[in-house]
Amino acid sequence: MLKKLSTAAVTAAVTLTVAVTGLTPSSATSTSSETSASATSTSPRGTVENARIAAHFDLAKGRMPENIALSPGGTAYVTFAAARQIAQVTPSGTTRILATLPEPADGGIHTPVLGFALTTGIVRAHDGTLYVLYATGSDDLTGLWRLRPGGEPRRIAALPANGLPNGLALDPRTRTLYMTDSVLGVIWTVPTSGGTPTAWSTAPELASTGFLGANGLKIHRGAVWATNLDRGTLLRIPVLPGGRAGRVQTRATGLTGIDDFAFTGRGDRVLATLNGPSEVALVRRDGTHSTVLTAADGLQNPTSVALHGDTVYVLSAAYITGQDPNLVLAHLND
Repeated sequence: MLKKLSTAAVTAAVTLTVAVTGLTPSSATSTSSETSASATSTSPRGTVENARIAAHFDLAKGRMPENIALSPGGTAYVTFAAARQIAQVTPSGTTRILATLPEPADGGIHTPVLGFALTTGIVRAHDGTLYVLYATGSDDLTGLWRLRPGGEPRRIAALPANGLPNGLALDPRTRTLYMTDSVLGVIWTVPTSGGTPTAWSTAPELASTGFLGANGLKIHRGAVWATNLDRGTLLRIPVLPGGRAGRVQTRATGLTGIDDFAFTGRGDRVLATLNGPSEVALVRRDGTHSTVLTAADGLQNPTSVALHGDTVYVLSAAYITGQDPNLVLAHLND
């Protein structure tokens, strides 16, 4: 069943992502290689070096890694999209499945846009509790799930079945979880204890233009930051007194196929995964950006990025290439 599901997932992702980005697998590879040469030669500071593939994942089992959260020791917690799984991956590449979420009665074929059930965003609380988003197209399963260490996954907040919950971020100070919906163009909030989500922002900048809109999500220096895949933008939304959403600020444009991102620790500078082109871009405070990793470094439609010190973790789901879902580790030259 997983083999059939992963094949359908790859087919759907290829069709839809190529339609949005205008790329084929071959053109994505050649474009990223050409961009890399100019970007790395003109931007010695902030480049990413010594990339290596630390782990390969089983595409036939639907183990296309979608999102990542790191422990203080550098262990990665990963969602495998079409396998509906939550996994632990060590820096040495050892993978352990922690949980598999229930399969929808219809197999997930009514999941908006993609047509298969998938686990998406993941965050880790300081006590090791994992929070995961699950999109199924069904009312009984779509939403926010919690996995405590040694426990079983449990849904703690329902989200609209006609949406696609995707990016997830945790504000530990207020114990609030923020969630993007890539189809409905909403950022939701819900307490870590669970309950009924609140639509925190429905700004037009979050909307899709036909495929997927609001996607990656982070909380940084008094603001919620999000990406919009369709529009190729990086957005900043200030958190106002009382926790209300401020006006959306577009901080960068021209980021084709932008998915997830991570702050490097230097102000508002980020590393962002560009899914269709199979690249990671360094986005500076002024919105300019350059390519720092490409398909030549092992990337195959990267979906998420995280940093542990100066070590960069990049997950690739191989949605378009259909070849090698993997984890790439590299060094941030800062």
